[in-house]
Amino acid sequence: MNDTSKNPSASDTDHDPKELPLVSHLVELRDRLLRSVAAIFIVFLCLIAWANDIYEFVSAPLTSVLDAAAGEHIIATRPLDPFLAPFKLTFMLALFICIPYVLHQAWAFVSPGLYKNEIRISLPIIVSSVILFYLGVAFSYFIVLGFLFEFFTNIAPSVVTVTPDISANLDFVMSMFLAFGLVFEIPVATVLLVISGVTTPKALAEKRSYVIIGCFLAATVLTPPDPFSQSMLAIPMCLLYEVGIIASRFFYRPDKDNDAAEEKPAA
Repeated sequence: MNDTSKNPSASDTDHDPKELPLVSHLVELRDRLLRSVAAIFIVFLCLIAWANDIYEFVSAPLTSVLDAAAGEHIIATRPLDPFLAPFKLTFMLALFICIPYVLHQAWAFVSPGLYKNEIRISLPIIVSSVILFYLGVAFSYFIVLGFLFEFFTNIAPSVVTVTPDISANLDFVMSMFLAFGLVFEIPVATVLLVISGVTTPKALAEKRSYVIIGCFLAATVLTPPDPFSQSMLAIPMCLLYEVGIIASRFFYRPDKDNDAAEEKPAA
């Protein structure tokens, strides 16, 4: 007599046990993505009533250097630009505000699969990445943009009336925000390279001259083609690289065997 209680049921054999964790992970990933999108959408709806005020605030570095009496204003060359540009900026601001929540959802998804030492290192890196990105955007807004706009308007020929386009101004400002936000992540990237064992603080310091050249080459790509804006991006990049070298020394754990081999005199 066969004992059917010991035989696997049809419902047990329909699914491969190895596939169940993958399906559950995909469901969790979908839920967290939906939460992130919903958070961005909710913040966007809360800010949409102040879309014009937000655009005026972001455009303040430019409008403060324009001479309204001389006819210098921000203009719109396309019919929908006065409507679309503030809404586009408001959506970008909602995404900017929700970065910590989006990263929290990503962290909650991946943290169960990490070891304790990985969690201990990863969490401060994520927090510092967000803070540095915000600092980069603030540096661009309060220091760089005002200087650049004043420089550009002052060098304009006397026969030219400066009338920037509303969409072109927004694209330029957002590109500067993104460029400086990413540049301020250099210390984090440097620390990650050291933690992963790709390089060492000593090797980073020895390559300083090459990095300085690379910073100025990168600045020529990320900024307008003038030496002032390029210098205002390249110099902070070089300084942040030095900060990354200093910070990486606190996370560097030299290999004792390699140290012993280096200290052993050559035959």
